[in-house]
Amino acid sequence: MAISKIDTSSITFDDKILSTGTTAQRPSNPSNGQVYYNTTTGRLEAYNTVGGWVNADQSGLQYAADFLILAGGASGGFRYGGGGAGGLRTSYGSTSGGGASAESSFSASPGTIYTITVGAGGSNGTAGSLTYGGNGSNSSVAGANITTITSIGGGAGGSDYNGAEPGLAGGCGGGGSGGGSGAATTAGGAGTSGQGYAGGTGWGQSAANAGGGGGGTGAAGTGATSSSSLGHGGAGLSVSITGSAINYGGGGAGSTQGGSNANAGVGGGGAVRANGSANTGGGGGSGRDSTPGSGGSGVVILRILTSMYTGTTTGSPTVTTDGDYTILKYTSSGSYTA
Repeated sequence: MAISKIDTSSITFDDKILSTGTTAQRPSNPSNGQVYYNTTTGRLEAYNTVGGWVNADQSGLQYAADFLILAGGASGGFRYGGGGAGGLRTSYGSTSGGGASAESSFSASPGTIYTITVGAGGSNGTAGSLTYGGNGSNSSVAGANITTITSIGGGAGGSDYNGAEPGLAGGCGGGGSGGGSGAATTAGGAGTSGQGYAGGTGWGQSAANAGGGGGGTGAAGTGATSSSSLGHGGAGLSVSITGSAINYGGGGAGSTQGGSNANAGVGGGGAVRANGSANTGGGGGSGRDSTPGSGGSGVVILRILTSMYTGTTTGSPTVTTDGDYTILKYTSSGSYTA
């Protein structure tokens, strides 16, 4: 006797249905153990009440995710300190910001959503009414199974517009600005340990002042020692997490009341009156009696084995590959689901 073909499209086994669709079309009320083929990721998934939808071929298997988290850089001072770069934390390579050793990668847990926050650069305020500009904003990666990894925004450069003002502390410190009466030094802001360096000191006298350079992730801003010897921005840190060596987090340039201008730190720092580069966390340059440069925005980069990469993201990161790894570069806030 011939056996007829059986339509298996809706067969149920112990109330668990094998269905197919996109991530957005997942069953809204799944049962524990239900199996689903996700056409968005091209993977078979299983549901459990603890972790939600996880890849069935790696359910419960955590994997390493390397990171680079760079905060927003700060504004320079109206006169004459440079802005500090955003703090940098990374697990890739041998060195993190501020001369610290690279950190450990974090363990990505399948089904967990990791929230990515990319910090903005500090606002440059308004010339003539400005003392301090704006600090940079923090960047971070957060998830249910990890301690939030946060990099601190850069500290704004100091000004002598309203008396001698030191640079502000931050991921990297802002440069100090000289006082307006008598010879004096004004401190640069401190950097955050494991993220960045301090800003340079300012120099002042009644006739002419000079500001220190903003701190960078790879070096401190230099200090001013006279009205014509001003502070340069500290260099950023070179990291190859994307597959190419890129400098991140240069400090902003200081300036003088009447002399030459300083150099910005390599790694996106702003020259005098120039903004720090976007998505490199650079500090803004000093205003030199005019509107200073604003800080550059930060960036968050994840490096994951392609065999483990789920493809589930928000925030439109740039996705590239480097050998066996997939690189996610976030220039705005978003998420990654492991």
